[in-house]
Amino acid sequence: MPVTFGDTSGEYVVIKALENGVTIIGLTRGKDTKFHHSEKLDKGEIMIAQFTEHTSAIKIRGKVELLTRHGSILTDV
Repeated sequence: MPVTFGDTSGEYVVIKALENGVTIIGLTRGKDTKFHHSEKLDKGEIMIAQFTEHTSAIKIRGKVELLTRHGSILTDV
């Protein structure tokens, strides 16, 4: 049984690139998880992402600072 954290739809995260070439990938909800959107960020750029009825996960590749209502995370790349 999957772990759930209540309704996360509509929740935002802030992603700050700490290096050039950070990749952000949105993943879909539903029976089959698929990539549905991707972005590239350069050092200092910020993206605000939202979980929606279509987006269930966000994959981040690169060194970033991630800010959520639960706290902040620095990737260890």
